[in-house]
Amino acid sequence: MNNTYLSYNNIVSSLGFDSPTVIEKIRNGESGLKLVADTSIFPTPFCSSLINTERLENKFANLGNIEEYTRLEQMLIISLEATLKASKIKLTDRVGLIISTTKGNIDTLDPSHPMPEERAYLGTLGHIVKSYFGFKTEPIVLSNACVSGLLAISVAKRFIAQGTFDHVFIVGGDVVTPFILSGFNSFQALSPQPCKPYCKQRSGINIGEVAASVLVTKEKENLAPEAVAILGEGTCNDANHISGPSRTGEGLYRSIGSAFKEAGVSAVDIDYISAHGTATIFNDEMEAITLNRLQLEKTPLNSLKGYFGHTLGASGLLETIVGMHSLYNNTLYSTLGFSELGVSQPINVITKSTPKKLAIFLKTASGFGGCNTAAVFKKVTP
Repeated sequence: MNNTYLSYNNIVSSLGFDSPTVIEKIRNGESGLKLVADTSIFPTPFCSSLINTERLENKFANLGNIEEYTRLEQMLIISLEATLKASKIKLTDRVGLIISTTKGNIDTLDPSHPMPEERAYLGTLGHIVKSYFGFKTEPIVLSNACVSGLLAISVAKRFIAQGTFDHVFIVGGDVVTPFILSGFNSFQALSPQPCKPYCKQRSGINIGEVAASVLVTKEKENLAPEAVAILGEGTCNDANHISGPSRTGEGLYRSIGSAFKEAGVSAVDIDYISAHGTATIFNDEMEAITLNRLQLEKTPLNSLKGYFGHTLGASGLLETIVGMHSLYNNTLYSTLGFSELGVSQPINVITKSTPKKLAIFLKTASGFGGCNTAAVFKKVTP
C-alpha cells in the first residue's frame, strides 16, 4: 500500500494570510463573516467573508504586478508561494500542480472588468499559475462543484500511487461575485445573517472567498509538524438532482464507505468529522441521515462554514487543512452559529473548542449535481 501525506499548507482568508493565524482565530471563536452593503456586488446587504482588497494587493505587490493578475490569481499565487517556499521542493517533471475551483475567474465576464473575458477559461487560469511558478508539468484544473477541494486531494493521492508524480501541489480558491450570489439567491438559499449549520434556526448559506494550498507527497521525510497520512478516499455521485442532495444520503454514504474500506477503519476509529455543513435545509438533513446510517451519530462533528462561509471549490481543501491542525493541536473546534439541533437524526455537533487527544478524522464534502467525496486522514507520528 502506498503511503501519501498532506504536509506544508497555507490559508489566505478574511481571518489571516497564513494557517497558524487562521487556526488561532478559529480556536478563539472568531468569525470572518460580516454584513456587506456593496451594491456593486449585490443589490441588497449580504453576509460574507471577504478578503480585504487593500491588504491583498499590498501582499501581492511583493510578488508581481497587481494590474496583470485577477483577484483570484493574486489569492492563489500568495497562498501557493508560501507553501512552495516552506516545502523547499525543486520543481521538476515529477512535481504536479492541481488547481481546485468552482467558478475560477468568472468575474472577468463582466463587461466592466479590465481583464479580457478569455481569462474566464479554467485552462487559462491553470497556465497562469503554472507559468508564474515555473512548473514543468501541465496544470490540472479540477472543477466539480463544491467537492473540488477535497477531490483534488483524492486525485493527487492517486497520481502519486500510480507513479505519475512524487509530489503534487494543490491550490484552490474562489471569489465572491455577483454571478455566484445571484445564483444561490435564485435558489432562495442565501442567509442574510451568519449561517447556522445543523441548527433549528438555520436559513441558508453565506458565500465566502478564500485561497488555500497544500503539498501532497509520498516522502515521509521533512514533513510539516501538522502532516497527516491519507488513509483512504472515495467519491460517488448520487444522480439525484441538479442541485438537491439525495434524501437518503446514498452518494455520501457510499463515498464514506469506500473511504473506510480503503483506510481499513470503521466508525469507532474516527475521532471527529469535519463535515460539509452548509446550513441549508436539505444538505444538513442529508448529512445527518447518512451519518446515522454509518453509526457515526455519536462522533464529534463540526462545520467550519460559520468562520468562512461556503468557499465553494476551496472549501474541502480549506477545511482539510484546518482538520490537520486540529489533530496536531489535539483540539476540537466549535461549530459557530449552532444552538439547537435542527435535523431529524441525532448528531454530535461540537459547540465549543475542546481539548481532546486526536488521531484520525473524516472529511466529507457534497455539491451540486449529486457529487460527494470523503477522505480519512491520520496524524503522522514522529
